Amino acid sequence: ISRQNNTIFSGFLFVVLFPWKMLSSFLGFGLRVGIASSSRFYSGAPKKLLEVGRLNHVAIAVPNLEESTALYRDVLGAKVSPAEDLPEHGVTTVFVELENSKLELLHPFGENSPIAGFLQSKPLGGIHHICLEVEDIHKALEQLDKNDVKVINKEPKIGAHGKPVVFLHPKSMNGVLLELEQV
Repeated sequence: ISRQNNTIFSGFLFVVLFPWKMLSSFLGFGLRVGIASSSRFYSGAPKKLLEVGRLNHVAIAVPNLEESTALYRDVLGAKVSPAEDLPEHGVTTVFVELENSKLELLHPFGENSPIAGFLQSKPLGGIHHICLEVEDIHKALEQLDKNDVKVINKEPKIGAHGKPVVFLHPKSMNGVLLELEQV
């Protein structure tokens, strides 16, 4: 066996006999670190899986709704909905229709708008939340409670699409505000 072939053969044996070492070195961390870091978000194994559906929308807080709507409609050529005031949520929304999902442009409505505070800390705007679909919002809430996931609103509210929604706290969701919407 030539020296080059012997090196390839030795590498092959190492990967076959010790695949976890190759995986951990490829990913750049030891397996114990990966397991330990995942446990910081929820404790223990899930008691029952919550099945989420497709990505419904990504919500973007915007400081100027008219300019942002024009950007998506006139520059990017997207279909946009008319602006809709949702006083119970403290927002005005415009939906940008995409081929496989939607963007929701959020602008403050009223003095107590949660979007106003977001824009104070990020004056240019930015991603506010991500929305995933679920079949049954009440079953979803049960599973979230069983798995110690922090929910912002314990009871579903009617969202921008006229369907029940709940928001999951970023502390439980890897730093992301997550909305679940019943389909």
